[in-house]
Amino acid sequence: MGENGTVRLTHHHGLGNDFLVALVDEVPNDAADLARRLCDRDHGIGADGLVFGTPWDGTSEGLTFTLVNSDGGLAEVSGNGLICFGQAVARSTGTTDLDLTVATPAGPRRIVVAGGPDDTEVSATVDMGCAGPGPDTDGLAIDLGGPTSGRSGTVDMGNPHLVIEVDDVDAVDLETAGPAIEGFFGPVGCNVHLVQVLDRSTIRLRPWERGAGLTEACGSGACAATHLAHAWGLVGTEVEVRMPGGSAAVTLGDSIRLAGPAVHTGDHEVAHG
Repeated sequence: MGENGTVRLTHHHGLGNDFLVALVDEVPNDAADLARRLCDRDHGIGADGLVFGTPWDGTSEGLTFTLVNSDGGLAEVSGNGLICFGQAVARSTGTTDLDLTVATPAGPRRIVVAGGPDDTEVSATVDMGCAGPGPDTDGLAIDLGGPTSGRSGTVDMGNPHLVIEVDDVDAVDLETAGPAIEGFFGPVGCNVHLVQVLDRSTIRLRPWERGAGLTEACGSGACAATHLAHAWGLVGTEVEVRMPGGSAAVTLGDSIRLAGPAVHTGDHEVAHG
């Protein structure tokens, strides 16, 4: 936080999934209100979430990643959020080819940035950890408003995801179906994704994100969808995930790796307190 009641922010997007990033000493008490105000696309700067980078365990040897969604709710982790965070840290520290491990509520995540601090666009790879079983779906009725759903399943990537197989991701009114399906998982909520398998190495994904709604991309969702599509025998271990905002690469293994771009779109200084 600035000395004169200001917050210094950088704005980044990963495939259209955008975040405001503040590197500060501590997460402010009014973080939820700040996120709602600053992320509002009509009256604020506009973003899917507000990320705070704070010293890890009170030291300067590492950073803790805290993401507040645009609705003011906390998120455990975000693939694109971590990619954008990596670029923000690289720009702040003047580091070329940053290699950083950050603490998150979902556990440590390693971010490797290919590029320099002055580059508007960089590429980054995040070690997203292992996929685990997601929330219970016993009693869930999936209604896509007409289109038929295929297989479905939940995945925990440190945050919860429901992945639904469909013939055509564009045939579903996800703005209506997403919140209706997510309501089953209340009060915690769940990310809801439509997945369409194109071939053994390519899938399409449309995300409905808990706390943000329709987004252009979802990095952790791309990992969850690839994990399930592989478990269903539909894809291999290296998959291009095509989302409305662009494509990310997911590699399955002992840990799941997500690779994609981060683009710096601006700097802001806003009043706080």
